[in-house]
Amino acid sequence: MKKLVIMILVLASLLNTYTVFAENISLSAPSSILIDFDTGKILYDNNSSMKLYPASTTKMMTAILAVEKGNLQDIVTVDQEVVSLTKGSHIALEPGEQLTLEQLLYAMMLPSANDAALAIAKHIGGSVDNFVRMMNERARELGATDTNFVNPNGLHNDEHISTAHDLALIGRRAMELETIRSIVSTVTYEIPPTNKKAETRYIKITNKLLYSTEKIDVNGVLVNAKYEGASGIKTGYTSEAMNCLVSYAERNDQRLVAAVLKAEGNGSYSDTHKLLNYGFSNFQNKAIANFNEYIDNIPVSQGVVPFVAGILDRDVIYPISGSDAFMVEKKINPVADLRAPVEKGQIIGTVDYVLNGKIIGGGNVIATSDVEIDPMTKLHNRILSKWYLFVFGLLILLRAYALNRKKSRKKSRRRTPSTIRF
Repeated sequence: MKKLVIMILVLASLLNTYTVFAENISLSAPSSILIDFDTGKILYDNNSSMKLYPASTTKMMTAILAVEKGNLQDIVTVDQEVVSLTKGSHIALEPGEQLTLEQLLYAMMLPSANDAALAIAKHIGGSVDNFVRMMNERARELGATDTNFVNPNGLHNDEHISTAHDLALIGRRAMELETIRSIVSTVTYEIPPTNKKAETRYIKITNKLLYSTEKIDVNGVLVNAKYEGASGIKTGYTSEAMNCLVSYAERNDQRLVAAVLKAEGNGSYSDTHKLLNYGFSNFQNKAIANFNEYIDNIPVSQGVVPFVAGILDRDVIYPISGSDAFMVEKKINPVADLRAPVEKGQIIGTVDYVLNGKIIGGGNVIATSDVEIDPMTKLHNRILSKWYLFVFGLLILLRAYALNRKKSRKKSRRRTPSTIRF
């Protein structure tokens, strides 16, 4: 009886531990997501496909196109249309004022200047409308298929929508670009006097994850809004969108992207802390398999040896929890009817790594050595390739045999004495 009680207590403890692991995130925002930067794997999903207003997180896409299509040292001349269309946050650009594309990117991504976003859009796209078309095309290329941009800065429009999932994908692409990574990890920046402004503009990032000692509530504990390892990406706010935040952080070779939409007050920061904490605590990028790792002996027909050793052609890295690490299965797919000759480095199959029925990675299996064709197989093949000669020869032999039989019968008849009749 005592042993039974102990077993029940141990089991309850294990179940309780699992529940804490799985249900440890209590989020206030209606939609959010956490993904692994390196693999794109979704680590936590909270209604991430809900279509909402992205506000100034839109500017991540504007920055992506600016870096992909433009030159940082380009001189951008502000026109009257940019000034006329500007609402909300701005750095007071004037018609005819000239700044570099790099300076405008800092102005757009740090204090979230809407006039800077419009100036970039006109410079890259030729017109705001054409630039918006480019934004939507690039979004689809990145897999952000539930996104529809109407402007380059995120000012409210009922048709200007996105999702936490899509914004995480866009944020991931933004942080793949070194220029954007550098910009969004900068807390303060100075824009020197221009042809229209005699004073230096001093600007500061709006993302509290990078600098703020303001206290926020994370699971009942007051902590600084600043998050260790955070270095981006973009905040957003309108009265309709409420507070939005797409963030990036890294610790111990683990890189994460989180997106939180429609949070109240500092809820975007609290939820982001919770998401990032969950990711760093429960997942780790592990080598499921390594480059040059032995996979299996792959059968080879018609070779001097019956098989060739196969190795993996790449590292397979995946963010995985400690318990799941032992559940990964390996599925080998050899080339069907592999025949000699085989060359070293030749692809002789593929391998998939499967977790809970889902492929989480894989690669090609390549040969570690040459396998020459069996000489007897060569002779056999040569013989088979000349089959018609053997058939022709056989026909000749059969014909010769038939003629010989015929001659033999005639000779036999000549030797046999004729029957004498009376």
